[in-house]
Amino acid sequence: MYFETWSAVWQMDGHGPYVWAAYSLTAFVIFLLIASPWFRARQLTQALRDDAHRRAAKASLTGENHASEA
Repeated sequence: MYFETWSAVWQMDGHGPYVWAAYSLTAFVIFLLIASPWFRARQLTQALRDDAHRRAAKASLTGENHASEA
């Protein structure tokens, strides 16, 4: 291994803070790129589900049956 101790790995001859900050920022951006669409899909699914429930509730209150129109 290039470094003899874990302390040397973290410090990297004085470049450690920059290197680990770059790795951390990159990992955070990759996490956001993966998590953001997942959260948006969940929100959209929930919004569609809520809309379907609202329409069904409205239809049952007004006596409309949209299933028979198809």
